[in-house]
Amino acid sequence: MSSISFAQRLAGASKVLAIFVVVALFAAVVLVFNRGSDARTITADFTQTTSLYVGSEVRVLGVPVGTVTELEPKGEFIRATIEYDTDVKLPADVKAVIVSPAIVGDRFVQLAPAYSGGQTVADNAHLDTDRTAVPVELDQIYESIDDLSIALGPDGANADGALSDLVTNTADQLEGQGAQLNETLKNFGQFTTTLSDNSDELFAGVRQVEDFVSMLEENDATVRAFNDNTAAVADVLEAERDDLAATLSTLSTALTSVESLVSENRTSLRNNVTNLKSLTEVLAARETELGDFAVTAPTVLSNVTLAYNPIYGTLDTHADLPGTVLNLLTGPGGPARAICSLLSQSPDTPGSVCQLVTGILDPIFGGTPLAPTTDVPMLPLDPAATDPAAAGAPALDLASLVQSLTGAQQ
Repeated sequence: MSSISFAQRLAGASKVLAIFVVVALFAAVVLVFNRGSDARTITADFTQTTSLYVGSEVRVLGVPVGTVTELEPKGEFIRATIEYDTDVKLPADVKAVIVSPAIVGDRFVQLAPAYSGGQTVADNAHLDTDRTAVPVELDQIYESIDDLSIALGPDGANADGALSDLVTNTADQLEGQGAQLNETLKNFGQFTTTLSDNSDELFAGVRQVEDFVSMLEENDATVRAFNDNTAAVADVLEAERDDLAATLSTLSTALTSVESLVSENRTSLRNNVTNLKSLTEVLAARETELGDFAVTAPTVLSNVTLAYNPIYGTLDTHADLPGTVLNLLTGPGGPARAICSLLSQSPDTPGSVCQLVTGILDPIFGGTPLAPTTDVPMLPLDPAATDPAAAGAPALDLASLVQSLTGAQQ
């Protein structure tokens, strides 16, 4: 019984082991056939794929990131299938270039530019011939050189010896000019260096010119109208050419005369400028008074205009007669001063007359004697005339006199 039980256990273990082996083999097969899931794919069309094979490297900045898995002819181009690592990011505008590291040897595919941010290219993306490039083949270079030599040879541009003459004449022209040619080349090198150092300013200027041209393009109708108006002005000037020439000739003569006038009167002009400077300084110093005059002068002129009587040719004013009489009677010197002032307007009036009037009026109005207005000695006055108390005459009440005069005026 024990041997049968052991055999049964061994058979069960064998079945489990067999199932485990089958599962392991299945996982290995799945892993092998699905290892492509760790790579991304793009296809690229090249005009030629010389020295490019299945298994050739695919690089980014010289670092291998994948391989070429298939090359399929498609008529005028060859489509290459490229697989690269999933952890490698490529920009959405990526391009594929076949690079030849040597004249002879295998080539590789360079994906450029390197990713620096932004959107990435999608899996299974396609690059057409506009986004791919291939190197120039050595045979093409030889063929181009051969074509150039034939074009410049006896069967081409030099059929009549024109190229030989050009080379000979150029050699003759440059003979002895080696130092100058060297200096020219150095200056040109400095010029290109200056342009390189100021590339930002140079391209900024180019952009500004582009903006200006774009502005002209956007305002084409306005520019055309301006050109038409300019042409019309030119036509008018052309039609008036003789008159314009005469005007310019007259202007030239006038300027010559002005120059002569200035030259002959240089000293007078300098003095006038100096005096004008003094006048302006006085005006500047009297700025406040001039301002007040500018404010009040219109009112004064208006009042004078309104007061003028054109019928009688007089200025009609409203005189304050009572106030005038009161000032005349009570002012310094009394009425005698006013009468003496009027008499002094005549140079023929002797000073004794003023003294006589003063001697008569002062006792009446109680004024004070005036100082002599001339060199004529004052006449002696009668004490009885100058002193009312001594003469026995009653003194005049000045307030009563003013009241009577103002009452009569009213």
